[in-house]
Amino acid sequence: MFRNLPTCIVLLSIVATSSVSLAGNNYKKVLPSTTWIITADGEDKTSTGTGVFIDQDRKLVLTNAHVVGDSRTAVVFFPEIKNGQPSVKRKRYLDKVVDLAQPGKVVAVDRKLDLALIELGKVPDRAQAIELAAESVTPGDQVDLIGNPGGSDILWAYTSGTVRLVYDKKFKSDHGEHEFRVVETQTPIKPGDSGGPVVNEEGKLVAIAQSFSPTMNLVSYCVDISDIKAFVASPWKAAPLSTKAILVNANVDHQLHSTGHYEIKRELSSGSTQSVFVSKDTEYFQRADVRKIWSLVSVDKNPPSESLLMRLMRQSSATKIGGWAVEKNGNEEYMILYVAKLDATASSQAVSGTIEYVARIAGAMNAKLNVKSEQKTASQTLASWLAQ
Repeated sequence: MFRNLPTCIVLLSIVATSSVSLAGNNYKKVLPSTTWIITADGEDKTSTGTGVFIDQDRKLVLTNAHVVGDSRTAVVFFPEIKNGQPSVKRKRYLDKVVDLAQPGKVVAVDRKLDLALIELGKVPDRAQAIELAAESVTPGDQVDLIGNPGGSDILWAYTSGTVRLVYDKKFKSDHGEHEFRVVETQTPIKPGDSGGPVVNEEGKLVAIAQSFSPTMNLVSYCVDISDIKAFVASPWKAAPLSTKAILVNANVDHQLHSTGHYEIKRELSSGSTQSVFVSKDTEYFQRADVRKIWSLVSVDKNPPSESLLMRLMRQSSATKIGGWAVEKNGNEEYMILYVAKLDATASSQAVSGTIEYVARIAGAMNAKLNVKSEQKTASQTLASWLAQ
């Protein structure tokens, strides 16, 4: 077959054939561990991503935290495989959701690592838990990825590439602030591939896809297996509920403000009304998640007097929850706000109680300051404040 061909060409042909065969075997091996995930946010807007089945006994699927967002539930699909080939049309899975989908609970989230765990009630026979690699990859290693790219009507797409670097990275993305050990690869990861398994030549999990570089073509970032193992072994922290779900569960009347935050109007004993706002998103530092609740008391071109600042400081030290803040908005106006920050996993009743507390404290100060009629209301100034 190779008669009269140069030795180097023969060797290259053998290597190329071997690589193709290895990639094909990896795809078949990893496919039963790969999942398609659908979640819905607080406004019932659905999003999709990829995950990987990592634990048969505990029925755990691993994905990115930004794939599940603030959802506590997820719909998980495993590939339907016939004659060794998967059904790839999304419509097929959506039409047969009762037969092909598994409901799951989001049981753990770490947004710094951008990792999340989904626990399934049961697992179909066709699913197989992936084997975790003993150690990370090194630059130059070949890796394979299966994902579900958004903007396409197909699932279970295969990609291969090369590891560029493995290093610790701290960065910001559209999904928040992250810090984890990155496996940087030369692979075309796309939206929807997030959470997909990245495997070595043995088909063992070495990372999961996280994002792609906004400045360098075909450069993608993946979460290393060392952080994955540490996350799975650590105490699990549930994902916060969405703000809308919290307010609905607490039977709190609310309306969606033009900024996307939620406004609650509280009637006070004095007969006046005080607006309280609850942030649409949660803030976080490492594994601490915080929900912000605030009320605006006054807006003025002039800075608050020294005596007023002292009063605010004394009251902040005496209040049970939160404290006073003085900030500037985009119009160079001074705003006096009462701000409380609550554990984002606190109960609906705790959030409702905090809203009531903030309204009373802000309302009392509002009456003391005798806010001038020409000063802007909270609703009018909120947008300019948040636009900074």
